[in-house]
Amino acid sequence: MEENIYMLPDGEIRRRVGQKIRHLRLRQNFTQASLAEQAQVSLTTLKKIEKGDISYFDSLMRVLRVLGELDVFSPLIKEDEMSPNEYFEFVEASKKKQRKRASGNIKSNPQPNTEESEW
Repeated sequence: MEENIYMLPDGEIRRRVGQKIRHLRLRQNFTQASLAEQAQVSLTTLKKIEKGDISYFDSLMRVLRVLGELDVFSPLIKEDEMSPNEYFEFVEASKKKQRKRASGNIKSNPQPNTEESEW
């Protein structure tokens, strides 16, 4: 039976993510120092991440990128595709909202305004 991630406290999720990163690092034969260097994070930061002390999202992304696991974020950044009906409704709505443009015919004012301003 799969565990419901929504029932886990935030700290437990961070701890498990840290464990997973450590597991991936070891499986790919990285030392902490070499992974930290390639990910451009400090060794201290990497050690904290592996312990579940994930303070900076940028650091986490850099580590995941080096480990080849950045695609875990794909579902979060993928744009939803529109169904054909949604697309049709979108196009129809945008047609209705289109601004009317001037025809380009300039009406000339036969008598220029020669009245002086009170200002």
